[in-house]
Amino acid sequence: MFSAIEITNLRKHYTGAWAPALDGLSLVVPEKKIVGLLGPNGAGKSTTINIICGLVRPDSGHVRVFGVDSTEHTLAVRAQIGVVPQHIALFPNLTAWENFYYIGRLYNITDKFIKERGARLLERLGLDKHADKRINRYSGGMKRRANIIASLLHYPEILILDEPTAGVDVQSRTMILDFLKEYQELGKTILYTSHLLDEAEKICDEVVIIDEGKFIVNGTPEELIEITEDCKRLEDVFLHYTGRTVRD
Repeated sequence: MFSAIEITNLRKHYTGAWAPALDGLSLVVPEKKIVGLLGPNGAGKSTTINIICGLVRPDSGHVRVFGVDSTEHTLAVRAQIGVVPQHIALFPNLTAWENFYYIGRLYNITDKFIKERGARLLERLGLDKHADKRINRYSGGMKRRANIIASLLHYPEILILDEPTAGVDVQSRTMILDFLKEYQELGKTILYTSHLLDEAEKICDEVVIIDEGKFIVNGTPEELIEITEDCKRLEDVFLHYTGRTVRD
């Protein structure tokens, strides 16, 4: 099986921080799978994503996306990746269409392609009747879905999502998860973070648990539940490896 993302001995220590954000992290994201990157607050998930996308430079180590170093060839890697951040990355006073045209042009996509691609995604994610409304008039679930559409306009090979269903209703959550499975079935790779472990157990082909900037364990949810003592759910596995101490 080929890898979409290879992370090797990644280290990052922010100035003034009492501990490194990443402390020799190594992991592999296989191609064409949905992989859950799981860990408590402060485990290093966001830093890992930012380095993959070329937004943060590591102190040492490497990230390769389809064999291309993300630090040395940032623009080439970004063209392969769509990112859905936890916080809505849209202009609230613009309509959905205005946001999509602005973002699409940053990828040098033609307006014709943006219109065609955007229309299909708007219909699939239930926003076609709201595309001319300003984002600040959207509900939380609608904003999440629009955020996903914006990340997919350039049809990326890898989709990275940070808590994509946080704070949304059951209907929006179900629509988003069903859509992610459909996108994977097109041969795409999805890297996904969530604190909703029942959701991760349901949707992920594989999960990677990290903590304190280090790799802890990986495998399919079923494998990890089976091999970890007294565990019946992925949440049990997570607590077994990361403990029950509250993280801030």
